Formats: sequence, C-alpha cells, structure tokens
Amino acid sequence: MTFLQRLLTNPRSRVLLGFALAAVLLFAVAPATMSTFRLNLLAKFLCLAMVAVGIGLAWGRGGMLTLGQGVFFGLGAYIMAMHLKLADAGPGGVPDFMMLYGSGVVPAWWEPLRNPVLAVLLVVLVPTALAVVLGLAMFRRRVRGAYFAILSQALAAAFAILLVGQQATTGGTNGLNGFRSFFGFDLTDPVNKRMLFFIAAGTLLVMVAVVRQLMLSRFGELLVAVRDQENRVRFLGYDPATIKVVAYAAAAAMAGIGGALFVPVVGIVSPADVGVVPSIGFLIGVAIGGRATLLGPVLGAVAVSWAQTSLSEQFPSGWIYFQGALFVLVVAFLPGGLASLVSRWARRRSAPPAPGAPPAGLAPEEAPVVGRSA
Repeated sequence: MTFLQRLLTNPRSRVLLGFALAAVLLFAVAPATMSTFRLNLLAKFLCLAMVAVGIGLAWGRGGMLTLGQGVFFGLGAYIMAMHLKLADAGPGGVPDFMMLYGSGVVPAWWEPLRNPVLAVLLVVLVPTALAVVLGLAMFRRRVRGAYFAILSQALAAAFAILLVGQQATTGGTNGLNGFRSFFGFDLTDPVNKRMLFFIAAGTLLVMVAVVRQLMLSRFGELLVAVRDQENRVRFLGYDPATIKVVAYAAAAAMAGIGGALFVPVVGIVSPADVGVVPSIGFLIGVAIGGRATLLGPVLGAVAVSWAQTSLSEQFPSGWIYFQGALFVLVVAFLPGGLASLVSRWARRRSAPPAPGAPPAGLAPEEAPVVGRSA
C-alpha cells in the first residue's frame, strides 16, 4: 500500500489533509487567482456554508430536519445590519431609511446596538437563546420528525412576514442596505473586501474544527445514539431533549454568525434572504454534499451556491428545476451525498484482494501461480 493510500484510509489523516488543502485553497490559491468580484462572491458562499456546518451537526448527526435555519441566519444578519446602519449614522444619528419610512426617531430597542461589542455578542446570543427556548418547548414534548420540520418551517415563514410588516424599523421588503463601513473599515475599499473574505474563510474553518471535536466527543456519540435509538438512550439515564437542544443551539449560533458576516460581504439583507425558500436551500446543499460527513455540508453548500449563481445567469427560469432534480437524484441514488463517493473509493482501495487475485503492485503475469510446482 502506497503512502497516499495509507493517508487516505486513515480517518485522522484524511481530516488533517482536508483542513490543510482547504487552508491553502482559501488563503493562497483563491486570492491569487480570483478577481475582487469573484472573491467577494466566494465569501458570500462561505457565509452560507457556515449555516450548512450547523445543519450537518443537527440534521446529519442528530436527525433533526431543520427547515427553519433562515430564522437564525436572519437574526444574526439583521442584528449586524442594524449596528452598521447606526454606525454609519454616527453618534446619536438616525439611519436614513427611518427618515423616509419612520418617525425619524431611533427605537429604544435599536439603541444598544450602537455598541460594537454588544452587537457582536448579540449576533451569537440571540439566535442561541431562541433555539434553546424553541428546542426545550418542542423536544421536551417529544416533537420530532416531520412535525419538527413543519414547525421550524412555519417559524421561518412567520419571521419573514414579521420583517415585511415592520417597514419603519426593519426596512420592510427592501430590507437594510447601503452600508458604508464595517467596524471602521471602508466597505468600498477592495483591500477591505479581501479582508472580509479572509475573515469568512477563517471563521468557517474554525466552525468545522469545532464541529469535528463535538462529533468525536462523548456528546457526539450520544447525539448519534439519540438519532438512532432515542428511547434506549432515555432508558440508559440520559435526557435526549437536552442533547438535542445543545446541538440545535450550536447550529443556530453558527447560522447567526454566518448571517452577520453575510451582511457586510453582500451589502444587503432582506426578508427574501431569511424565509422558507432560503431555509430549504440551505438543506439542499447539505443533502447534496453529504449531511453525515464533516466537510460534505461545506462543499455541498458552496457547490450549490456557485452553480446557482452561474447557471441562473444562463438559465434564469430553469435553475430552480435543475436544483430540485439534483436534490431528488442525490437522495434517491446517493443518500450519503457526494462526499460518500470518496469514502466508497477509500474502502474499495483498502479492501483485501479477492482469493486468487495478484498482490498489490504486481502485474497479473508476475503473480505466483497457485498449485504449480517449483
């Protein structure tokens, strides 16, 4: 067996190799080969991949079909967008859209977001707290499966409708846009755009590392056990609801962080980015990439987002059908996602040779003949 084969068949080595390859591609190859526009586009895809990492933990490992991640993504995005609008308005200033649609007075619940440190903390704490409350309400009552998916999807729809109806404080259907700075850095400067890409890339790699540690820990084993045999876990003395809530809250925190970085990268957030359709889109990327793997959700989310951007330019009305067909094909014929192809290849390469097959590294004519006398 060659060194490369041993490397690919060792799970730990494969993970380290994947991290190293991802770091080289993100921090060296992409900035050197891509224009500022394409690099900013890739940064957007990485923000969406952060949501996929959390879904991979909650759905792939925990079996929770999270169809409402757009809510947590939107909370993080709107909190960051509100801070940026207040920062652009200056101390005591009023955001421009409030002068047009509102009373010209900043609401009291906006004021704390003038503090940048508090805004960053709330980006993580608000989605996490909401996920804990919702998780306890549902998992304590043993809501799971299709019922959990329907409730989470209904929550995403309600959240989008709420944002649309609050034009004076959230911008309504137009959302929040026109950001000029990000914590003091000019967003029109290409150097700062590149900085945002590096921040998004580094944050994504940290999230993947955290999820890997969770998967390898005792908690990760319990999460898989709850997914496969929830009643047995309960009989062993563990509380499945608590385990699910932790995974659900971790996924919500990652979605909130992804939403917060999405805002300065893209320059706008609106109800169209946080409703039912985006929530389903997050799930499709995870399913196509491989929900039960570590890097599958990331690769699937980036690939689907990139394909959507590229193909929608050529076929504006046909992309949604292609996306649906791709999802159906993967679920029907490759349930483990595209990432499972790598593990299948590795298992096949590491499998022992069949009886009578020549040893590895020998041509058929060089193989010893069984039964022939010397």
